[in-house]
Amino acid sequence: MTMSAGWYLRRLSRMGPREIGGRVGDTVRRRRWRSAPPDCPDVTGARFTAVLPPGAVAAVPPDAAKRLVAEADRLMAGHAEFFGVDRDDLIDPDWWYDPKTGRRAPSGYAFDVPYRDEDAVGDIKQIWEPSRHQYLTRLAAAYAVTGDERYAERVAEHLRSWWAANAPLRGVHWVSGIELGIRLLSWVWIRRLLDGWPGAAALFEDNPVARNQIWHHQRWLAAFPSRGSSANNHVVAEAAGQSAAACAFGWFPESARWRAEALRSLDRHLRANTFLSGLNRELATEYHGLVLELGLAAVAEADAAGVPVPATVRLVLLRMTDALAAVVDNRLRPPRQGDADDGHGLVVDGAGTDRWGSLLATGDAVFGRLDWWPEVTGTDVRTPLLAALVRPYAERGTARPASRPAHFADAGMTVLRGPEEIWCRCDGGPHGFLSIAAHAHADALSVEVRHDGVDVLADPGTYCYHGQPEWRRYFRSTLGHNTLQLDGGDQSVSGGPFLWTRHARSRVLAVDTSGTLGEGTVSWCAEHDGYRPSVHRRRVELTSITRELRVVDEVRGPRREVRLAFHLGPEITADLVGNRAVLTWTRDGEDRSAVLDLPGRLSWRAHRGETEPPLGWYSAGFGRREPITTLVGTGSADGTEKYVTVLGFRGQGA
Repeated sequence: MTMSAGWYLRRLSRMGPREIGGRVGDTVRRRRWRSAPPDCPDVTGARFTAVLPPGAVAAVPPDAAKRLVAEADRLMAGHAEFFGVDRDDLIDPDWWYDPKTGRRAPSGYAFDVPYRDEDAVGDIKQIWEPSRHQYLTRLAAAYAVTGDERYAERVAEHLRSWWAANAPLRGVHWVSGIELGIRLLSWVWIRRLLDGWPGAAALFEDNPVARNQIWHHQRWLAAFPSRGSSANNHVVAEAAGQSAAACAFGWFPESARWRAEALRSLDRHLRANTFLSGLNRELATEYHGLVLELGLAAVAEADAAGVPVPATVRLVLLRMTDALAAVVDNRLRPPRQGDADDGHGLVVDGAGTDRWGSLLATGDAVFGRLDWWPEVTGTDVRTPLLAALVRPYAERGTARPASRPAHFADAGMTVLRGPEEIWCRCDGGPHGFLSIAAHAHADALSVEVRHDGVDVLADPGTYCYHGQPEWRRYFRSTLGHNTLQLDGGDQSVSGGPFLWTRHARSRVLAVDTSGTLGEGTVSWCAEHDGYRPSVHRRRVELTSITRELRVVDEVRGPRREVRLAFHLGPEITADLVGNRAVLTWTRDGEDRSAVLDLPGRLSWRAHRGETEPPLGWYSAGFGRREPITTLVGTGSADGTEKYVTVLGFRGQGA
């Protein structure tokens, strides 16, 4: 998809004078850099000293090592999966090829590549993802835990191939700062994990090609930081990669300056990207995980190099870790809020390792768990390796929540919990982060409901960014979420795939989370003005004694057409008769069920896997979608209308 002139004008309108000035400077610099790039400074005596402490690799749990080696062997056979596309060409990859469309990105000066145009380039995510080299960190980790040099040799082959095919400023891999930042972080860990291999120094510090690539990556990041309305998770990745490389590969005359600037940027943008409650301001949970991983990895590099880290960096990461522990369900799944593209900061684990359990395990090792944290039973490779580098958290006097938070006022998120592991996330927060709210969805007042970790009322996910605009619109639309739509439009106005030009304003009116399991009721109430002059108000009550979730939607204002949607999770089967749906599913071999009584004032219909237009879809991960049942009620509201929905869970086995 090529962005139109109108999109660029709308994008420009969301920038302030300082950002516009910075981008003008970037444009001038890109033109100046079009000539042959300079060689990196001569370096003599370069050494890599940021090695793992003795015993770190031996501390990797055997089952985590087994999963890692199984994944590494699959990679050695050339097999991998990226965003729902299976690849079998990774023995000798073409770094510019997109297997999804069959297209190959054009060559030439990096900033001339129309990377958003899928017809010219292919699916850019499919091209970029292997070149984050996180599959190579897995192979390097497999070498570290086994000593099998086949893994190290394959890593070396692929790095030399990539460096030869991607000269500085040539081609699609020199376009995006987040890609350069994450790639640098991967290279640091590859060098660390290969430290016992005899060829490690010849691959990195004694290799002028490697030094040239590392220097040019850092030069690029210093020159073209994400700015203003784009200073979201991208700028955190850029700062984390830059600081990590400047600490671990501190061989260049500019290294001290790059390191200091990157740590200042990391400190500033971690704080800017994070609410005081610890939740990420993009209100996109996967980006909370990405930013937390990047921050922890950056701190590990600074500590390994003996470089002071601003105290506020650790404080923000601590708050993020506690917030994550607070919002996950009983199966350690966090909310599925906002955009998600399966982005990771550091990957050294095999398939089947729980990402969120791993992050909580790392948080426990670095900060110490609180009594109310959920138990983490799984194992991972990353935690003992990161924990071996990060110095113990010294700010023991820092105030941390004495009990599990349920309401995050600054983020507008409330988690209601009931018996039999009923979990309900209510959304009454800001519409995304910064002026464009790039990763927000039009989901004000939406709910997400699970029973023992199973999606009952599901958030749809993301599925795609570029190339399929009708699907991008659906997955972030109001109709695509468990909320109410008026007159067939979104609550917030979209100006393009990563741009909102008008934002619905939500406010939480009341929260009561004092109920206890087995008795009482916990509740939440909020409203938004996205359909002004009409106002949509929603109240959610979860009553433990009856195992019922009650949703009351109120619409005040002139006559409007109403659509109320409830999206059932992929494991749910629904039998809809009139305005009652019987829901059934299986969990751990046991039959479960619930009854969904829908507002009788609306006319109800079940939709599943429709494509024109899209309706009834769920994305479990980026690039993947599957049909689900979506129940949509239609009618009209005039003056003040109330719609009451009751979801009643039956006892286990009922």
